[in-house]
Amino acid sequence: MDVRCAVAPDVADPVGGPDLRHHGDAEVRDDGEKLTDLAVNVRTGTPPSWLREHIAGSLEGLAAYPDGRAARAAVAAHHGVPVERVLLTAGAAEAFVLLARALRVRRPVVVHPQFTEPEAALEDAGHAVGRVLLREEDGFRLDPALVPHDADLVVVGNPTNPTSVLHPADALTRLARPGRFLVVDEAFMDAVPGERESLAGRTDVPGLVVLRSLTKTWGLAGLRVGYVVAEPEVVAALEQAQPLWPVSSPALVAAQACVSARGVAEAADAAVAVAADREYLMGLLRGLASHGVSVTGPAEGPFVLVRIPGAGSVRERLRGIGFAVRRGDTFPGLGPDWVRLAVRDRATSGCFVEALRDVLASGQGPGTVRRCGNSSPSGD
Repeated sequence: MDVRCAVAPDVADPVGGPDLRHHGDAEVRDDGEKLTDLAVNVRTGTPPSWLREHIAGSLEGLAAYPDGRAARAAVAAHHGVPVERVLLTAGAAEAFVLLARALRVRRPVVVHPQFTEPEAALEDAGHAVGRVLLREEDGFRLDPALVPHDADLVVVGNPTNPTSVLHPADALTRLARPGRFLVVDEAFMDAVPGERESLAGRTDVPGLVVLRSLTKTWGLAGLRVGYVVAEPEVVAALEQAQPLWPVSSPALVAAQACVSARGVAEAADAAVAVAADREYLMGLLRGLASHGVSVTGPAEGPFVLVRIPGAGSVRERLRGIGFAVRRGDTFPGLGPDWVRLAVRDRATSGCFVEALRDVLASGQGPGTVRRCGNSSPSGD
């Protein structure tokens, strides 16, 4: 499989429209401290104190250039793969840029609705990008037959942001074939109990490239740390496209800590807690069905996708009373009636849904700013 840098101008499905550069942090960028944040998919109360101490300890060595060997080996051991199959990156977003620049492809396709940076990075690198749009009536579930046979790079999220759908590993591996890169964005997989359907440890799937992020579960969006698991020749090509020392020493220390026995155990416990809080939130939202509210399910990520009639104006009224939610119309395949909600603790969810009920019942904001004691770092 050729992994040299190239641009393919000759193949594309016509696309356009949504602002691919809009992310959840834009909803809270200026006055976020005044808002209860349900727009950003970073777990609240993070990073934990023990992880902050690990990171702080690395500051003593900032005079030295970063050495990623120990962190890379730790990530490889965590997934049970050779170290040559792992590349550490400055967040998953950097990995999308590297893929767009380093892989020689002629027909890249992105499965939507999903995180928009992969498509944006491919377009920035000069690629003409095709879209496969999954349908609401199918629960936004992947049908491998929808992906064009001649697509030589396919990008799909699992669990998918913003739909919170967890695609079966078998459905994903059916997309793999010789001559094709299958890029699976598992940025939120550690929020799934047992990491069901993960492909990160698989070495038998041709062309598989798995991206992981450590910023969501651990509250490290500002530190920028993630990694790629792929065939050694792909890793080598991506590494060649990276600048020198791309991941900082504090980020390397954080990566090693997050895949340690303690980190893995804490992430597993957090995933179970988030799943319970998500079901509670979805139950409350289903109670608004008489107002036309519907929730995409079953949901498996730390967020839910919700259809609300007139969501654009509802979102603005919610903001006026202290709640930030993620607009959905910047995701290809969704329209103006969609919002994404991050899963928070039950008290915050109850406070939010009560406010949403009042907004929907009155057609305007209740007028009183409501504080639910919640905030979150920036990210998507």
